Amino acid sequence: MGRLEGKVAMITGAARGQGRSHAVRLAEEGADIIALDICAQVDSVPYEMSTMGDLDETVREVQKLDRRIVARQADVRDSAQLQSVVDEGLSEFGHIDVVSANAGISSYAPVLEISDQMWDDMIAINLTGVFRTIRAVLPSMISAGNGGSIIVTSSVAAAKGYANVIHYVAAKNGVNGMVSTLVNEVSEYGIRVNAVLPGNTGTPMVLNESLDRLYNPDNPTPEAGAAIARAMNALPVGWMDPVDISNAVLWLASDEARYVTGVCLPVDAGLLRKA
Repeated sequence: MGRLEGKVAMITGAARGQGRSHAVRLAEEGADIIALDICAQVDSVPYEMSTMGDLDETVREVQKLDRRIVARQADVRDSAQLQSVVDEGLSEFGHIDVVSANAGISSYAPVLEISDQMWDDMIAINLTGVFRTIRAVLPSMISAGNGGSIIVTSSVAAAKGYANVIHYVAAKNGVNGMVSTLVNEVSEYGIRVNAVLPGNTGTPMVLNESLDRLYNPDNPTPEAGAAIARAMNALPVGWMDPVDISNAVLWLASDEARYVTGVCLPVDAGLLRKA
């Protein structure tokens, strides 16, 4: 029996990258999946975002594991769209036990070049979108009386404070603060709330030309980017695989972590501790 047998997990940003990896990994351990993604471009984002074809691939990979999935195009900035997906998922499965608030974007510029639109899109998706996701699911988790696990995707950037991403760092610090507050509001219902802080992870958010040019303008290649990632990490690895983050999400979602709440868990190959 899988570690999430009989559970239902809702995952935002599930069309590709870490979100798809989370959906597949949790399905491997027995969970049925509610998957949503914007599947559209955000104007301030400098790389190609997900498509409906990407979300369809997530569906196929979950179904190959003989698990059920409800997958819908939805924007975490839109409370009505989120509520519609939650309602459909509850109609199909009856309950939601795990929430992975994973949807996020990135864009890059020095503070004096961050436009209002870049700031607004970042905060709306990476911070407000997490809040709206949790708010949409929480009533059903409380009324079900079965506890549950909420896992938000933060970043080591929240602790490190990298240049050129002040809006991203601000959003992720806000997410960490959200975890601290939620613990004091939902623990009485047996609901645990944690954050996972990925380090250098090989997803389309970072494996793109715009980021290569920002951090290595003289040699903007994927190979050079991997070398930079390796130099940042304490362990001798470059880009981690999305499944490395998914394994942490799985543990936080499972009963193995039944008394773990309020934690911001780095999965970063030692990046935060490297001297």
